[in-house]
Amino acid sequence: MHALPKAPAWFRFHNNESVHVGAVEPGARAEDARYYDLGALDVHALLAQGGLRLRDLLSRIQKARSIAAPQRFATPVPRPGKILCVAKNYVKHAREFGADAPPEPIFFAKLPDTLRAHGEDVVVPHWLDSRVDHEAELGLVLGFADPKDAGRKYVSESEAPSLVAGYTIVNDVTARTLQGSDRDQKYPWLRSKSLDSFCPFGPFVVPSDAIDGNDLEISMTVNGAVRQKARTSEMVFSIGKVLAAMARCTTLRCGDLIATGTPEGVGPIVDGDSMAVSIEGLGTLRNPVRKELPPR
Repeated sequence: MHALPKAPAWFRFHNNESVHVGAVEPGARAEDARYYDLGALDVHALLAQGGLRLRDLLSRIQKARSIAAPQRFATPVPRPGKILCVAKNYVKHAREFGADAPPEPIFFAKLPDTLRAHGEDVVVPHWLDSRVDHEAELGLVLGFADPKDAGRKYVSESEAPSLVAGYTIVNDVTARTLQGSDRDQKYPWLRSKSLDSFCPFGPFVVPSDAIDGNDLEISMTVNGAVRQKARTSEMVFSIGKVLAAMARCTTLRCGDLIATGTPEGVGPIVDGDSMAVSIEGLGTLRNPVRKELPPR
């Protein structure tokens, strides 16, 4: 299901001892896809130049050398300044937890050490014996011309989508029981969302001017069985509304990663499971689940 993107896309991959930026041009079949090495580029700098949109990506592909499909991916953005996630952005997901969709976008943060690349393990801590859930989400990688590194704040709903350089895939892994107990005690629930490895994303980023992110099929399978399936058009708050709401509170910067919320069907994952999030036109993000061994 949607193993490769349907439009030219970029990614990062391990090239011997370094990490390079790569690109893929899709073919009629998966084996017809062509991969390119764009070099050891600074993704944050490119995004702040307004780069890695479709025209820029195609120009770089023309000058790049062909390579075989990467064996090991890296996260598309090495260290996002912020990882912001929208809560309850699908009505049926809110209802499956006995709640209604909020009247305005509400969001929370995940910490940078949650990030994992395509193929890397999601590691459940040895001390955590309660439920952990998968959450399939459309991800936004922000990027726009920002020569003074000022970022953007107080943007309008109509202007906000122009801050999105590309679309990617996010799995907002959540320690569900821990989240519930923290909420019941009126504690912040940052820790339930921010355990190490609890935010795989990638492997590809499709330029925002190459695809319409407003109506894409999104699905999650665990060990091949479908758990979640919806369309991004079912989101309560559009991409523009989400970003405009965030920009009222914090300065949005190039390289920030935004997760736009998950549809209904979230469920538990355990040691040995294999998760696959697919989004129409963007490809598939796969990650195994592993229980951490206690330290000796």
